[in-house]
Amino acid sequence: TMKYFNYSEFDSPDVQGSGQLMDKTLLEMLDEVRDKFDKPIHINSGYRTPAHNEAVGGAENSSHLKGLAVDIACTNSKDRFDLINCLLDVGFSRIGVAKTFIHADIDPDKSNGVMWTY
Repeated sequence: TMKYFNYSEFDSPDVQGSGQLMDKTLLEMLDEVRDKFDKPIHINSGYRTPAHNEAVGGAENSSHLKGLAVDIACTNSKDRFDLINCLLDVGFSRIGVAKTFIHADIDPDKSNGVMWTY
């Protein structure tokens, strides 16, 4: 069970309850990140239906479609630095950095040990 999050925080906006489709390992890791980060974490995007993924311009093979990715709201450099450190600490090895969010996923079908920008 998650200590810091509710499944609804990971719902695709078009399907209530779809947050339940998130990968359990990812959610456990994220809970650990929240514990280390020691501040509330807002999830911009968790699970996505194909329709919602298309609507937000997500990649065709987006890991969000498999419940293997999250976008975490983050808008300042200090939080960005701390959050990335926490993500790396708990074992995330696929991280995307944008101005307003950080993407983290554990998709086994994609390259590991990568960090990209948007």
